[in-house]
Amino acid sequence: MARHLFLCPLRWSDMDADGHVHNAAHLRYLEESRIDLFWTRGFAGSNVVAQMDIDYLSPLRYRPRPVRIETWVTKIGRSSFALQQEIRDEDVVYSTATCTMVAFDQETQRSRPLADDQRILLEDLDA
Repeated sequence: MARHLFLCPLRWSDMDADGHVHNAAHLRYLEESRIDLFWTRGFAGSNVVAQMDIDYLSPLRYRPRPVRIETWVTKIGRSSFALQQEIRDEDVVYSTATCTMVAFDQETQRSRPLADDQRILLEDLDA
């Protein structure tokens, strides 16, 4: 039962007028972390985001070191799964998000059941 860790560099262009990482940039950072999770763990097949809920907890300001993004699985269904994600440092959580993803068949443009190998990978990340 492991969490996926992704170290995400901050970009100066992601800052808003107040010097914080813009709220939309949080969503991009979370997406980059999910893509890294799928690629590095060999999660084959297409899936789409069906729902994304995010809570902004503390301002994230630009700095030269990356921010940690932790991702883990909270639910596995027949064709969907839920990921919990945190953008954080050791002592501060900047935002938390829940992402519901659905396994997707590119040919039929419809949901499909999760494959056995996908289910095994997701179970390894199940908190």
